[in-house]
Amino acid sequence: SRLGILIVRHLKRLERVMLGYLEVCDGPEEEARLGILETLQCTIEHAWPRMPCRLPVLLKALLKMIWDVHTDQGSTPEPVKAALLQGATECLILLDRCSEGQVKVLLEGVYSSCEENCLRECIRKVQENT
Repeated sequence: SRLGILIVRHLKRLERVMLGYLEVCDGPEEEARLGILETLQCTIEHAWPRMPCRLPVLLKALLKMIWDVHTDQGSTPEPVKAALLQGATECLILLDRCSEGQVKVLLEGVYSSCEENCLRECIRKVQENT
């Protein structure tokens, strides 16, 4: 957040790092994933003009992470899972705002074909947010 809009200078490298952290479970407390979701939120808020072109990659990574958290049978406590899902949902909402509703359009197909309540709930929150 100290860099503000200047974060766009490092966006390509930062995106690779964030995607890498979103893919990997880092133990029961998921501190790295929670931290990277916070970083992603801050990045979207500051570099919002550059986010629409990164939308496909970020959307895919966030949906995959939501699915991974939902299907995780490991030792991750429910409050941590809920925090991860909430953070990912907030990122999707921010992405939708800066892409003028593109996320909602892209998620319509996922919502109609998905039978998992957890994923449907996250998508519903994004679709209801204005």
